Amino acid sequence: MLYALALLAASTVVQPVVSGDWLQAHLNDANVRVIYVGDGGDYKKGHIPGAHLIDHMDTVTMGANGHRLAANDALVRVFAKLGVSDDSHVVLYGDSPMATGWVNSALAAIGHGDQVSWLDGGIALWKSENRPLEIATTAAVPGTLTAKPASDLFVDAAWVREHLQSPTTKILDVRTQGEWNSGHVPGATLILWQDLFADVKTQKFKSPDEIKALFAKAGVGPNQGVVTYCAIGMRASLMAWAAKSVGVPAKIYLGSWQDWSKDDKNPVAR
Repeated sequence: MLYALALLAASTVVQPVVSGDWLQAHLNDANVRVIYVGDGGDYKKGHIPGAHLIDHMDTVTMGANGHRLAANDALVRVFAKLGVSDDSHVVLYGDSPMATGWVNSALAAIGHGDQVSWLDGGIALWKSENRPLEIATTAAVPGTLTAKPASDLFVDAAWVREHLQSPTTKILDVRTQGEWNSGHVPGATLILWQDLFADVKTQKFKSPDEIKALFAKAGVGPNQGVVTYCAIGMRASLMAWAAKSVGVPAKIYLGSWQDWSKDDKNPVAR
């Protein structure tokens, strides 16, 4: 009996990436919720059957501190409106990996990050494989969603300052070379989000071993975790998700450079 339960648990573990084959076979599963992150116009041209639309700005609050995650109660309302419940397996795809990364972080902020998969290859690969599409928009049945503790995924500037010399933490700057040259967190290593993909256009990910090698090339040791930052937290969200997907412990400095650069207490390297 215990062995059977263990097999059942193993079979229901949510994988960080799912294939088109997997998703097509599970489109009608009661607990699977497909969410498209992107533009409403593109969504209306054809989307995966049953997918619901979200703009990453639906999960953002803008103010004096810039581009930040909305409060947890607002995030719960946003995702519940899309049909997400406590037991849902959410599959994300979208037109921008950075926006999809942000929405992934929004789900993680309310404690549901381990129940999310990304569709490998996104809609471009889905279409090229002649998989089903629909034009009609079906209203979601609202879900029953509860915010849960989000552990310690997100960190602030004070945490980053305290870990600048930490032997167990590698700071990763997920911006462009030009942004990096204009100033960066001391000790950080530049890493490009595009290098996560075998094909950036279709958002086809490299293999887990290749992604592990990318982090190793960035200087991440076998006993190290990473903290990621970018300009406003979107690219950092993508890279942190990628790290976690291959077993590298990851945190996100969600305030990122918009936050770090405005405080004189935060050192800047050039």
